[in-house]
Amino acid sequence: MPEIPEPTVLSIAREADTRAPATPLDLGARVRTLRKARGWTLEQAAQAVGLARSTLSKIENGQMSPTFEAVRKLAAGLEITMPQLFTPPKSDKVLARRAITRTGAGRAHVTPTYEHEILAADITPKRMLPYRATVRARHIDEFDGWVRHDGEELLYVLSGEIEFYSEFYEPVRLGLGDSAYYDATMGHNMISVSETDAVILWVTSQE
Repeated sequence: MPEIPEPTVLSIAREADTRAPATPLDLGARVRTLRKARGWTLEQAAQAVGLARSTLSKIENGQMSPTFEAVRKLAAGLEITMPQLFTPPKSDKVLARRAITRTGAGRAHVTPTYEHEILAADITPKRMLPYRATVRARHIDEFDGWVRHDGEELLYVLSGEIEFYSEFYEPVRLGLGDSAYYDATMGHNMISVSETDAVILWVTSQE
């Protein structure tokens, strides 16, 4: 993980768990909400999911309990998984946040071992922390101990080759297109082993 001071980059406010007790899902209302979010009429949605318009209308209005096959068609037509169909968002509030980071336009942060480009830097706070990083280190001794922090992390090799070190596993080499997902509280570091410095994408999430 990039050697970036936790207070400035890796600190994400932990929201208190104030969720109300679970209540039965109104599947019809859920389907209607998903349909309207896509701007579909009943006819358009019926065509997309492969059900008769009248059937879809009855499902939305609670006049019919869909069969398993109908539920499967609804999920496929709405392009979501079946668990997502039965799991509405925790909040009806749509943040509609979006950040575009053009190539080379991320916020730079340079350390002796990594050269980071922080992506989507204009959105704070956020639950995912994405970086593009050039791995400058060539030997594990260049690090002053393990890097550790809260959350989990995904790294994806964009170019070159790295050797990934982690506290409880043997070092492993990763090349173009390889990735690793790991517990970031476990000590971890990496070095470039290719002729040119490797470039990776890092995405950190905090529990």
